[in-house]
Amino acid sequence: MRHWLRSFALLLKWNMLRVRTELPTFLAIQTLISAGIVVGFSLLIPEIDAEAALYLTSGAMTVSLITVGMVVAPQIVAQRKEKGLLDYQRSMPVSRLAMMAADAVIWVVVALPGLAVTLLVAVVRFDLELSISPWLLPAVLLVSAGAAGVGYCIAYVVRPVLVGLVTNLVIIVALMFAPINYPAERLPDWAAAVHEWLPFQYMAQAVRETIDAPDTGVAMLPFVIITAWTVLGLGVTSRVMTRRA
Repeated sequence: MRHWLRSFALLLKWNMLRVRTELPTFLAIQTLISAGIVVGFSLLIPEIDAEAALYLTSGAMTVSLITVGMVVAPQIVAQRKEKGLLDYQRSMPVSRLAMMAADAVIWVVVALPGLAVTLLVAVVRFDLELSISPWLLPAVLLVSAGAAGVGYCIAYVVRPVLVGLVTNLVIIVALMFAPINYPAERLPDWAAAVHEWLPFQYMAQAVRETIDAPDTGVAMLPFVIITAWTVLGLGVTSRVMTRRA
């Protein structure tokens, strides 16, 4: 454990130094995207009630985390693969999970300011009265980990030339065809059944119920499902990294 923690700290410092010039740009763009989803979707639906506003708010936050973990991160990893940087990293005497964890922390840092701005914009735009749960931070971190786990799996399993295509498909599904910004009941029965096995609706539910906790309490099923996807994604990624080392 001591070796793992030391490896993680050194890799995190290295990653921060490597992206220090691009980090402000990442933060600014991600914040604009997060807030823009709230404002943009509200223009499509002029008459928004409290329930719809809550879905748009939590949906914008969820899509922001998905964008960072399943779109931006895999594309950056694909670029590093093509440049040979990942082969160099795998030659180091460090844990593969420490490498992924140090990289994932950067993307969580990128996403968090956008989430705060999104919540503020939504409260002002829709005049929301939220009941924020103490589970909000664990939910955000778990959704971030789940998105990163799936994102790294895409980056390491899919050929670099196809990563951009796959991640673009992911964000289109998340924005338009997943029950994130709207209830699952609006989907056809077959699509709703498919999403019962995918992480998107559970990520949205975890965020939605923690920014406005229902009277019945925050459901634990989404946390279980997201944890399973996180373990699956990181497990596959770790195996692929080890096999190709």
